[in-house]
Amino acid sequence: MALTVLMVSAMATSAKDYQMTLFGIKSDGVTMNTRSIQRAIDYIAQQGGGRLVFTVGRYLTGSIHLRSKVTLHLSEGAILVGSTNPYDYDMELNSWYALILANRQDSIAITGKGVIDGRGRELANNFLAQAANGIISDPLKLGRVANRPKLIYFRECSNVTVRDVTLQNPAFWTQTYDQCRNLLIDGITVHSRAYWNNDGMDIVDCNGALIQNCYVDATDDAICLKSHDANSLCQNITVRHNKACSSASGIKFGTASLGGFKNIRIIGNTIFDTFRSAITIQAVDGGQVDNVVVDSLRAINTGNPIYLVIGQRRGDAHQLIEVNDSINRVRHSSMSNVRISNVYAEVPATKPDAGYEYEGPTEDNPRNISPSSIIGLKGSRVTNVSIQNVEIVYPGGGDPHYAKVGIDELDKVPEMPRAYPEFSQHKELPAWGFYVRHAQGVTFRNVKLTARKADYRPAIVFDDVTNGVLARVKVSEPKAGGKTEVYTYKSTNIKR
Repeated sequence: MALTVLMVSAMATSAKDYQMTLFGIKSDGVTMNTRSIQRAIDYIAQQGGGRLVFTVGRYLTGSIHLRSKVTLHLSEGAILVGSTNPYDYDMELNSWYALILANRQDSIAITGKGVIDGRGRELANNFLAQAANGIISDPLKLGRVANRPKLIYFRECSNVTVRDVTLQNPAFWTQTYDQCRNLLIDGITVHSRAYWNNDGMDIVDCNGALIQNCYVDATDDAICLKSHDANSLCQNITVRHNKACSSASGIKFGTASLGGFKNIRIIGNTIFDTFRSAITIQAVDGGQVDNVVVDSLRAINTGNPIYLVIGQRRGDAHQLIEVNDSINRVRHSSMSNVRISNVYAEVPATKPDAGYEYEGPTEDNPRNISPSSIIGLKGSRVTNVSIQNVEIVYPGGGDPHYAKVGIDELDKVPEMPRAYPEFSQHKELPAWGFYVRHAQGVTFRNVKLTARKADYRPAIVFDDVTNGVLARVKVSEPKAGGKTEVYTYKSTNIKR
């Protein structure tokens, strides 16, 4: 993959340049340039490819469609400005609106030190007004029209580069790359806080992607891998050396996980001031998670460091949910071979995203701080998970009067296979450091858990775990006395 990415980058930098003025594109921020920009893209594609170069100025536009071998290059000081009129946006494949669209194109790129500004708050409110008038459908009835324009939506494209640009103020998810191959996102800045439910980036069922050196600030999940197709996988993905903050999760697999995730490397990332999990890996829609490496993660001021979960939102063992070649099969969610190492995390006692304009919903959280968790289902265990060289500092201070579920009543912890998956879904959990349930082959090695205040719960609970290892696990808690800090229940072959 790395060689191919280099070849695509070389193509993008050596292609012929076409100045925007050649096509009558205006930089005054007032003239609607949609048709002029589209004509320029089509012309360059007809000439065999090249770069459409925007110099300093503001370029107002509605939806444009990128073509094979064409690069949009935004020089420093150039701002591509999205229209605030909902009807200036096209929908691709009867699916998603976006400012920049591409479908089944090859060798496309967006580069430069310029900015793409979606003016999302005004645009989203205009969509909402049209929904209130009954013109635009709002099936979810949430007061936030579910399908608003993204800045970028690329579907089934190959050899895609997005480098250096700033993407800001989308009305919805910032950028989605759906079933693309050989994707490079390098050095971009994302400010996605114009509205609710604004993901920073979504990598959907892609094969071969490198996301590196980016800064992402989003109201919803910052860097999100998804699987929307039961017959596809999000696979061969590397996410490295990024910084992110979010009113949801920092780096997330899901929530959609129909096909699943395979061969994923999450390396050297920093998550800060994030309401939900720093890293969450989910298999909840019948998909598989296999061969995931998380290494060198630093998470400061985040509501939850690590959350691994299996759910079954789309059928169970008694329900047939797929038919292939006239053979009925049940698709069970699964998760195996996850290695998490070299992690340092700090969890605050107070709300991590306090003061953000769009904060995460406090009412969804339990009153006691939730532990990191590895939670499978009775019929689908999480298997082969390694937690190594991990240090987590918690606030402690758990209060047993808040909906207590103690170690003598673990059967009261609900299964919740169909719940929307978040670390807070189980409410009060009976551990302050790590809670592991329905798992097989879980290894903790060189793990340090620190509570700043005394907590009524043990640090670690293994609930229905087989073949576990606890080696060089250190727990620090004030006034703990002789309290049992590692508790096992219905678990077998746990080596210490």
